[in-house]
Amino acid sequence: MSSSTNNYANPGPLGLCGFALTTWLLSLINNGTFGGENVGLVLAMGLAFGGTAQMIAGMFEFKKGNTFGFTAFTSYGAFWWSFALFKIFFAQGVGAQFVGWYLTVWGTFTLMMFIGTLPKARALQAIFLSLTITFYLLAAGDFTENHTITHIGGNFGLLTALLAFYLAAAEIINESFGRTLLPIGEPK
Repeated sequence: MSSSTNNYANPGPLGLCGFALTTWLLSLINNGTFGGENVGLVLAMGLAFGGTAQMIAGMFEFKKGNTFGFTAFTSYGAFWWSFALFKIFFAQGVGAQFVGWYLTVWGTFTLMMFIGTLPKARALQAIFLSLTITFYLLAAGDFTENHTITHIGGNFGLLTALLAFYLAAAEIINESFGRTLLPIGEPK
């Protein structure tokens, strides 16, 4: 095989699943379905799958020359690591207002990434739009200490996780069958 030919696997589904599974679990706490005493499992998932799987996917996106995929997966992998490390080691004494700023900067980063999705598949656009809304709602919930806003943010997080699951499934299933069974709204 020549060095110019590659048969790299698509790292996208791995990163999307790491993101979706972890986001789903955290969103079940944020929307009030489960209490904060369950956050330990989310943190373990965030370190082991949300963070690590996305970092691995990001490195393979780098190898493929996909700047968007590299930036998205490594950044959100770092988000999960930072969130888990914060909750495990550094949360004591940090006020809700500052956590609100943490979520705001992630929302702003996600908004930038959403703009980068505009020439890409509609399914990817939907994920980043929903995630942008999720971050800003969760930030507003922390700024105002209003649990209703946080619960709404958690519901948007569940939507975001479902959208990420759908795109991961579409990429795996469509590739496996060699045709489009699950459409993703490819740009024209």
